[in-house]
Amino acid sequence: MSSVSIEGAKANPTSARSKPSRLAPNYWPFVVPALIVIAAVIVFPWVFTLWMSVNSWTLGQAQVFSGWDNYLRLAVDMRFWESLWHTVLYTALAVIGPLFLGTLAALIFDAHFPLRGLLRGIFVMPMMATPVAIALVWTMMFHPQLGVLNYLLSLIGIGPQEWIYNQKSVIPSLVLVETWQWTPLIMLIVLGGLAALPREPYESAEIDGANAWQKFRYLTLPMIAPFLMIGVIIRSIDAVKSFDIIYAMTQGGPGTASETINIYLYNTAFSYYDIGYGSAMAVVFFVVIVALSFVLMMVRARANWSDTEAR
Repeated sequence: MSSVSIEGAKANPTSARSKPSRLAPNYWPFVVPALIVIAAVIVFPWVFTLWMSVNSWTLGQAQVFSGWDNYLRLAVDMRFWESLWHTVLYTALAVIGPLFLGTLAALIFDAHFPLRGLLRGIFVMPMMATPVAIALVWTMMFHPQLGVLNYLLSLIGIGPQEWIYNQKSVIPSLVLVETWQWTPLIMLIVLGGLAALPREPYESAEIDGANAWQKFRYLTLPMIAPFLMIGVIIRSIDAVKSFDIIYAMTQGGPGTASETINIYLYNTAFSYYDIGYGSAMAVVFFVVIVALSFVLMMVRARANWSDTEAR
């Protein structure tokens, strides 16, 4: 039998020859267009911004290389440090408010009751609205004489508030708008976490006689912690670069009481036409955002969620 096979192979040498190997796929024709777009849209603007940041350039005047002067100027610019503090305060409040209220809303909407789906849809509607339209509506509501908020406060015996027209209350008022718009996002994230929770730990806790607070404290909260951290990361990055609502409502005022880095950067580059100094501020602001993102991602990566959930 084997001799027949050998003779057949000799008679037909092409059958014994191995099939030619397939050519390795070439992905470069698909990758190059994407690299060109990334270079044109992202890389080139940042390289150009870095170059402008080391130049003294006021629009309409000659561009002069100044080295680190713009960055040294930032170090002694009290208005920049004030805007940095406003950014930190605004970000912290704009994360804590939606995180607390969104988690509470998720716990409420996770329960079964009539019209739950309809109420969920109504609750997420603020997240779909245009920020500038939201800013205009809330500006009218915040009006000291004609605003509906002061009218509602008067019904319960509270005097009129100045809201965004007072230096002490302007940032909390802006945070109120931010909280109203983005609480539904946290609610959706936490709802996804609640839907994925196993039922066995709750059944065991009920057998042991645990009440509702104990089940939330020792079961629900640890198990939804990863989802809460995702919400914190998303809201922190979004709030630290917030611009549209603040500019549309206050333009950084009254005075500079609500001027965040974004607003100060915009005024410097496009109102005072100091392009070089504004570019240096943009570079520093980018470093701040990258550092914040890195810290948040490291916190989430180092947290031992699996052990937390097991407990």
